[in-house]
Amino acid sequence: MTDLAHIRNFAIIAHIDHGKSTLADRMIEKCGGLTSREMKEQVLDSMDIERERGITIKAQTVRLSYTAKNGETYVLNLMDTPGHVDFSYEVSRSLAACEGSLLVVDATQGVEAQTLANVYLAIDANHEIVPVLNKIDLQAAEPDRVKEQIEEVIGIDASDAIPISAKTGMGVEDVLEALVERLPPPTGNAEAELKAMLVDSWYDPYLGVMILVRVRDGILKKGMKVRFLSNGAVHLVDQVGVFSPKLTPVDSLGPGEMGYLTASIKTVAETQVGDTITDDKRPATTALPGFKPSVPVVFSSLFPVDAADYEDLRDSLAKLRLNDASFVYEPETSAALGFGFRCGFLGMLHLEIVQERLEREFDLDLITTAPSVVYKVHKNDGTMIELHNPADMPDPTHIDFIEEPWIKATILVPDEFLGGILTLCTERRGEQIELTYAGSRAMLVYRLPLNEVVFDFYDRLKSTSRGYASLDYQMDEYRESDLVKVSILVNAEPVDALSFVAHRAQAESRGRAICQRLKGLIPRQLFKIAIQAAIGGKIIARESVSALRKDVTAKCYGGDVTRKRKLLEKQKKGKKRMRQFGQVEIPQSAFLAALKMGDD
Repeated sequence: MTDLAHIRNFAIIAHIDHGKSTLADRMIEKCGGLTSREMKEQVLDSMDIERERGITIKAQTVRLSYTAKNGETYVLNLMDTPGHVDFSYEVSRSLAACEGSLLVVDATQGVEAQTLANVYLAIDANHEIVPVLNKIDLQAAEPDRVKEQIEEVIGIDASDAIPISAKTGMGVEDVLEALVERLPPPTGNAEAELKAMLVDSWYDPYLGVMILVRVRDGILKKGMKVRFLSNGAVHLVDQVGVFSPKLTPVDSLGPGEMGYLTASIKTVAETQVGDTITDDKRPATTALPGFKPSVPVVFSSLFPVDAADYEDLRDSLAKLRLNDASFVYEPETSAALGFGFRCGFLGMLHLEIVQERLEREFDLDLITTAPSVVYKVHKNDGTMIELHNPADMPDPTHIDFIEEPWIKATILVPDEFLGGILTLCTERRGEQIELTYAGSRAMLVYRLPLNEVVFDFYDRLKSTSRGYASLDYQMDEYRESDLVKVSILVNAEPVDALSFVAHRAQAESRGRAICQRLKGLIPRQLFKIAIQAAIGGKIIARESVSALRKDVTAKCYGGDVTRKRKLLEKQKKGKKRMRQFGQVEIPQSAFLAALKMGDD
C-alpha cells in the first residue's frame, strides 16, 4: 500500500490525433514500465481496430513508478482516453476516477472542438488541469499563438504550458515533474469501510470478468468477500493487481489506488459501471456517486446474410456486450431480411466499430439497415411512444404530432471554408446560435436535427473543409417537427427494411433516390416491376424495371401472320397473370447496396 501523498491519478485528454497515446508511450518508457524490446507504438491501444485506425476506443489505465528530482518515488496512475465524440462517455468515466488532467494540444493545429468538450468534462469533475503543447518539433508549430488560443477559447491560464514532442520524447521529463508538483494527491481513509468505484469491466477468456476499480476508502485484499451495492451480489476476490502495463498481481489496493480485481464472475452484466464495491462483512452504508448511464442515440438493425447464422449473431452480440456496456440490442424480425437484432449505438463511428468487430472477430456477414434516431410519437389518445424503428410507425390518423431529437453542435473551421459549412448546416435544417472567431478560425454553434446528422453529415463536413473542420455535439432537446414515414414498395409489396422517417420537405428527394438506386439493383423478371416510394397512400416517386421478353415466335417460319399474333396474345395474358401473382425476390446484394446510400 502506497502513502497517499505519493500517489497521482491523472487522465490524458485531447482532440483526436493530438498525441495522447504517443505521450502515454513515452511516459511508460521513461518510467521503465516496459523494456525497449517490449515497447511498440500505442502500447495501450490493444484492439486491432484501434491500431489500424490509429484511434483510441477504450480508455486504458497503467501504473507507473517515477522518482522525482526531489528524490521521492511517486506512483502515477495514468488513464489514456479516447478523443472521438462517440466515446465521450469513456472519457467522463475515466475523469471521475482521477484528480487531475493533462490537456494535450497540438502546437500546429491549436484548440479543436473535442479539446473544448473534454476540458469542460474535466472542469465539471473539479480537475486540476496541466496544459501541454505537443508536436513542438514541427516547423509549423506556433506555441505562442496556441497558448493565447487556450486562454481565449478555454479560459485557463496557459503561461506555464509545457512544450513537448511526444514523438521524440523531448520535454516528457518536465511533464512528469509537473504532475508531481501541480496535481493534488488523492484523499481517502484506510481505516474506514471499503468503498471502491467500479470504473470499467471487460471479459477475459481465462480470468472471467476483470473489473477496473478506484479505491476511495478502506483496503481491497485478495481473498476478501466483496459486495456490489447496486444488485447485492457477493463474490470472493481471486486476484488483485495493477497494470504496469502488464498484469501485475499485488496483495492489496489502498485509498487513492487504481487496479483490477477478478472474482470468477461469469457475465459483465452483473458488474455495472459506476457501482460501489464494499466489504461484505463490514459494508459501507452509502454508495459513491455513480456515472450517468450512456444513452444510445442512433439505432440500426443487424441481420445475418445467411439466416443459418442467426444463433451465431446472437452469441456474438452477447460476447461483444461483455466488453462494451454502452451498446444495447433486442431481437427483431423483418419480412424481407428474416430474423435479426435492433441495436442502439452512441453515434455513427460506434456503429461502424461494432459492425467491424462482429465481422472481424466473429466472422459474420451482416446486413445493416439505414441508421435512424429515436422519435417521440404523441398519439391522439394522449399517450406517447418512443419509435426506434420506422417500420413500427403507427397509422398517421392516430398520430397527433411527432418530436425529433436535436443536438447542439460546435464546429471549428478555418475561415476560408466557412461559407461551405454554413450552407451545409442550413441545408440540414440547422439554426445558427453563434459565430465567433478564435484567431483565424471560426467557431460555429448550431442546433441541428440529429436525423440529418447521422446520415453522412460528418463525411460532408470533412470533404467541404478538406478535413480541417472539427465537430463536437451533445444532445439538446426534443422538438415537434413535420415528419413522415416513407415506405418503399416493390411490385406493390412494402419492403419494411427500406422504410425511413424524413422531414416532409426532403421526403420526396430521398424516396426518389432510393427508387432510382433499386432500379439498377433488382434483376429483371419476365414481367414489369414497379418500384415506388409512398407516404401513407400517396405515391411520391416511381421507377419501373422493364420485363424480359422470351421470343415465343421463334418456331414460326413462314405461314400466316395470325399464328404469330395468337402466340403473342397468349404471352401477353401470361405476363398479366404473372404480374398479379409473381413474387419479386430482392437479392441480398441489392439490399446491401440500397442501404449503403448516403445522400449522394
